[in-house]
Amino acid sequence: MSQKQSSGNGRNPILIIGGFVLLGLAIALLLFGGSLFGRKEETAVNSPSNSLQAGEISSSGPLAVGDIAHDFTLQDVDGNNVNLNDFRGRPVILNFWATWCGPCRIEMPELQAAYETYQADGLAILALDQQEPADIVSEFFYGQMGLTFTPLLDSEGAVSDSYGANRVLPTTFFINPDGEVTAIHRGPMTRSQIDGYLAETIPTG
Repeated sequence: MSQKQSSGNGRNPILIIGGFVLLGLAIALLLFGGSLFGRKEETAVNSPSNSLQAGEISSSGPLAVGDIAHDFTLQDVDGNNVNLNDFRGRPVILNFWATWCGPCRIEMPELQAAYETYQADGLAILALDQQEPADIVSEFFYGQMGLTFTPLLDSEGAVSDSYGANRVLPTTFFINPDGEVTAIHRGPMTRSQIDGYLAETIPTG
């Protein structure tokens, strides 16, 4: 009995120390656990996966629906200067794109079909290529795709920056004859979506 009693007394300090360790860990979790979990939530909110997704319609950023479109002057593939304000009085589609952009390639025939339909209503489509040489743009635009609207060279990306169109390609702005932005679409569009936006952009009657 005495041996058993002595052995039991030898374990007690270890159990006591273990209890203090566990208690210390519990206190540490209570004190610091909330802030640690808070940091994880903050990281998730700011992660790239929470940026604008393709296909979303947004009025946020440097230019919003209801704003007057920023004027700009860019060159076409032949070196001619083209100024946005020259199209005042006409409905305009501004399409930000690039030849390497797969969704842009899919969307281009839809824009071409809309252009052929609404050209009689004065529609102009300005396709602002992002930082590519004129010869590459011209070959793709006219040679491969057979498009008939106007490609422009946003050679330094300055116009896409000012419009807030540098995060998602394609990004498209619809502008009414008064120069007001009527819709902003980020990502490729279907023909029915284009028609819907133009219904709010082209004057009736």
